[in-house]
Amino acid sequence: MTTIYIIAAGLTAYLLGSIPSAVWVGRLFHGIDVREHGSGNAGATNVIRVLGWKTGIPVLLFDMAKGFLAAMLPRLFNLAPQDSAMLVNLQIFTGLMAITGHIFPVFAGFRGGKGVAAMFGILLAIHPPVTLLCLGVFLVFFLSTGIVSIGSMAAGIAFPIFLLTFFKTPSVFFRIFSVVVAVALLVTHRKNIQRLLKGEEKRLFGKKKG
Repeated sequence: MTTIYIIAAGLTAYLLGSIPSAVWVGRLFHGIDVREHGSGNAGATNVIRVLGWKTGIPVLLFDMAKGFLAAMLPRLFNLAPQDSAMLVNLQIFTGLMAITGHIFPVFAGFRGGKGVAAMFGILLAIHPPVTLLCLGVFLVFFLSTGIVSIGSMAAGIAFPIFLLTFFKTPSVFFRIFSVVVAVALLVTHRKNIQRLLKGEEKRLFGKKKG
């Protein structure tokens, strides 16, 4: 019976992740598909760039919330003892299902975003202290450069460093997962890295140097 609940939690997490807030908000309130504008990414950053902060912030908060809720499903369903390695592992599972849904949303033709905001929500649900520290890293780099990708990659790299250096977790898999998250963020931002090296990466605010 527990296996059925785990499968149900995973499917629910995928469907949560598949809610394409960026696409739906763009179509409903502005009559456009954000995937056809800006960076072509169905994420909060592109929504802010194309449609402005008033539209992008709600999208950002919703994407964080769906990741957080997805990772909380194992706790809500009592699928494992509280604060156990098994519970953390199940939270990683449902979190990954949500990220899969965000990147390949069944409700939007399987064309989604990168999942950075959703991943923040997932990590916040699993390990709040280290996640909030990484939020601080993101803000420092983002506010000093005006470039979201720099902040995102810096926070991603900081996550395993903070976790492995200053914190304990009952799950060995979570330690491995933290490194995977950092690497995955760099891989998904490879085009951003190329633009950064060329000096072509767009800022959300501030003047471009040069």
